Amino acid sequence: MKQTFALISTYSSDQFGICSALYELGGMVIIHDASGCNSTYTTHDEPRWYDMDSMVYISALSRNETILGRDSKLIEDILDTAGKYRPKFVAIVGAPVPYMIGTDYKAIAKLVEDKLGIPGFGFDSNGMQYYTRGMRDALKAVAERFAVERTESGEETGKEPIKVNLLGVTPLDFGMTGAVGSLKKWLAEHGMVCNSCYAMGCDIDEIAKAGNADISLVVSYGGTGAAKVLKERFGIPYVYGIPMNASEIAEKIGDRGGADGSKDIVIIGEQVYSLSLAEALKNLGIKARVLCQLDRVRDSKVNEEKIEFIYTPEEDDVIKETKEADLVIADPLYGPICGAGKLIELPHMAFSGRMFENDIPNLIGDGEQIYNRIMKEVKRSDEQKPTPGFAGET
Repeated sequence: MKQTFALISTYSSDQFGICSALYELGGMVIIHDASGCNSTYTTHDEPRWYDMDSMVYISALSRNETILGRDSKLIEDILDTAGKYRPKFVAIVGAPVPYMIGTDYKAIAKLVEDKLGIPGFGFDSNGMQYYTRGMRDALKAVAERFAVERTESGEETGKEPIKVNLLGVTPLDFGMTGAVGSLKKWLAEHGMVCNSCYAMGCDIDEIAKAGNADISLVVSYGGTGAAKVLKERFGIPYVYGIPMNASEIAEKIGDRGGADGSKDIVIIGEQVYSLSLAEALKNLGIKARVLCQLDRVRDSKVNEEKIEFIYTPEEDDVIKETKEADLVIADPLYGPICGAGKLIELPHMAFSGRMFENDIPNLIGDGEQIYNRIMKEVKRSDEQKPTPGFAGET
């Protein structure tokens, strides 16, 4: 049966992708739904909840409010709470019930913004899409609103490191493994520096500096919206990919007799992450193909190594593709589909929540091909810039 999952879990929803993307930015996020959605998010999808404060609330939509559409109560509650805690912005996040009655989140956000004098965001999420879409919309919105005009740092000496925006970093794809620190370390080792990180270890001031970057590195689908905004507004090019050290996964493949290329290996997960892992394995002489149920980037640059990529939106599609595979690299909850004998476990927080949180590896490292792509795009961008003193000359 289409759009029904009987054997495996489902990925985190668009609501929680928004919450995860905005968690560290100092705003107030309101999930407009009955009590329960907030605890689902914080219990399963948000590992920062117990160690880092954030203003994530539920509107506690009642039956009468659902029937009568009492937006006035929601607005009053937001104004009262924001008046007490002074957030840097307010974000209203949609859910299934208010979506069905046609709640106008953007109108409510505009009214709240006018009343409070701080930015307001209204997201038409409905709990029926994947976290990737919610994350994309949230990071795109903050880039549009907070990324200020590009500022010049003074006279160029030719020795400044390349400034890189890391776009699409949240625990839903990377867990709490120290991936942000590893990404920044990788940049430093290759003569680059992190300009902003959307949106872990980041605040609004860092978001605002995104226009000063030389290039953006999109490390998940969630970063695509912000990348396009920064490209259109400031001319900042972007590349896709995650620098990965796949030796740990390759060792597990070798233990199953798959290091010689004789086995059909599939990776299941988020598109950019999975393709980056497949590319890193390819560099070690191991061929793997990628299956993805989530939103996907329709851009040839996301798969420059020509890894076999198959969109598998339904559980039946995944079953069909994994049936013929010899090994499957995926979250442990894919076990009922592919069988424990085939599975090489790679936990994904957006799929299994915090069940296997301590087993999520930090694979950041190596990535020479990612570095080469960055340098290629930076050089191309520099060549396309107008030469000072020549514009308009006859």
